[in-house]
Amino acid sequence: MASMKLRAAALLSIAALSLTACGSNTDTAADDNAQDAKTVTFTDNDGEKSVQVPAKSVVATDNRTFETLDEWGIKLSAGAVSLMPDTISYTKDKDILDLGSHKEPNLESVVTVDPDLIINGQRYTQHADKFKELAPNATVVSLDPRDGEPFNTELERQVTTLGEIFEKQDEAKKLVDDFEAAQKRVTDAYNTEDTVMGLIASGGELGYSAPSTGRTVGPMFDFLNLTPALEIEDSSTDHEGDDVSVEAIAKSNPDWIIVMDRDAAVAADGADYKPAKDLLENSEALQNVTASKEGHVVVMPADTYTNEGIQTYTEFLNEFADALEAAK
Repeated sequence: MASMKLRAAALLSIAALSLTACGSNTDTAADDNAQDAKTVTFTDNDGEKSVQVPAKSVVATDNRTFETLDEWGIKLSAGAVSLMPDTISYTKDKDILDLGSHKEPNLESVVTVDPDLIINGQRYTQHADKFKELAPNATVVSLDPRDGEPFNTELERQVTTLGEIFEKQDEAKKLVDDFEAAQKRVTDAYNTEDTVMGLIASGGELGYSAPSTGRTVGPMFDFLNLTPALEIEDSSTDHEGDDVSVEAIAKSNPDWIIVMDRDAAVAADGADYKPAKDLLENSEALQNVTASKEGHVVVMPADTYTNEGIQTYTEFLNEFADALEAAK
């Protein structure tokens, strides 16, 4: 009888030790997970913010950030997939919830992915407050280029901050270094006596992209110190450019023409699509301007209008530098 009691006590002791060991392992795993998670503090357009990394559910709506997040392998739970060019791999990922275009967004559906991080901006900028209401526990990040700040350094700030948030500082630095190197190539090769015209091709027409304020092309006049061939009053940031006659463009006789082909990004599959290069070559009024005669027309990458991030500008600047260097 005593022997049986001793056996039972021994078995209970072994079971207790096993449970203690299991509990210890579980606690250790929990402690490890707690140690893996950490908080990153950064500054965006609204001020200082914090987010726990790695984020569990990431939403992205800012076109300027899509290529960067894609390159870095950041998994999205939701995003403005409808606004992404097909050069971004997210467009082929059926697991990403599409929030739709900025004009008819499906904002309420964001609650289904329970985001803790929303990279918001550009076409979705006006929806920031709604996101804060729908996902109160999420950190909503805004990194749009700020008015009054140099556009080139704002692009660098954006990618550098994203590098902090996603712990991709080295990758962010590489993007900034490549961008600055491309800028230097242009400024080293460009003769400030040569005049430049910025244009936007949209709807089969050519619009004027004003220095500084014009969509996409305009900011480059500032950070590349380009000499405008034409300056008009009351210019705008319109995505189709300002209405300026081809005769006025021809009269300004630019040495170089930079074109953003909006339709290449949003209407290239349409039967009425006319590439920017064709519009320029088929315009009688522009046949005799210096830029056309010398072949000094540089068209930005086809997906520029929906992919205006630092990589797009770097690609274009290198192509512009190639043309400038070849013209010497």
